[in-house]
Amino acid sequence: MKALAVCKRELGGYFQTPTAYVLLAVYLVMSGYFFASFVLVAQEATMRPVLANLAVILLFLAPALTARLWSEEIRGGTAEMLLTSPVSITQVVLGKFTAAGCLFAAFLVLSGIFPVLMEVFGDLDWPATLTGYLGLALLAGTALAAGMFASSLTDSQAVAAVIGFGILLLFWLTGWIGDALPGTTGRVLRYAALVGHYDDFAKGVLDLGHVTYFLSLTSAFLLLTVQRLEAARLR
Repeated sequence: MKALAVCKRELGGYFQTPTAYVLLAVYLVMSGYFFASFVLVAQEATMRPVLANLAVILLFLAPALTARLWSEEIRGGTAEMLLTSPVSITQVVLGKFTAAGCLFAAFLVLSGIFPVLMEVFGDLDWPATLTGYLGLALLAGTALAAGMFASSLTDSQAVAAVIGFGILLLFWLTGWIGDALPGTTGRVLRYAALVGHYDDFAKGVLDLGHVTYFLSLTSAFLLLTVQRLEAARLR
């Protein structure tokens, strides 16, 4: 219940500023652009190219969405008060993460109009489409957790957004780096790459190994955030 109270507080904070509205507008405009480009122009009843490109947009969107979560608290001097309150650090982290996740879930729900419109133009493969949306949601969870960890490192929202984007870009590109390296190192880097695990979802393939990867990486970033804040509290 305490985590839900934090979540409610953060959601209110999002809508008290232009942040949520601007990011929602950007997401829907880009979704509409990709929908028009790949579906209406190419006349193909598939969401795969749309979802693949939205995953790239997520690299920019998630850090912008989470940059304020901790950097604003640190800059405003409320972080120390929050960390010493009766609410545990873990509950605060989970509450803030849930708020960002709920906001992005609203983005996904609103973009659901595009598959519905696509059904009008052709016979849409709904199982593959829903699997693609599941993959995008899992990827978003990881991206939001990484962005929140970046936000806990600095009191500047701009710096937090840059760090968050850098972390996600690194995990996105490790697959290409792994392709250039032989042996175990190459295999480890290819496995660590976000894109390699997301691609199968976009193709309509549901692999529990990929689900485990995203959930594990999300948990790792949340744990890093908790540890970072615990260390800051003990100073």
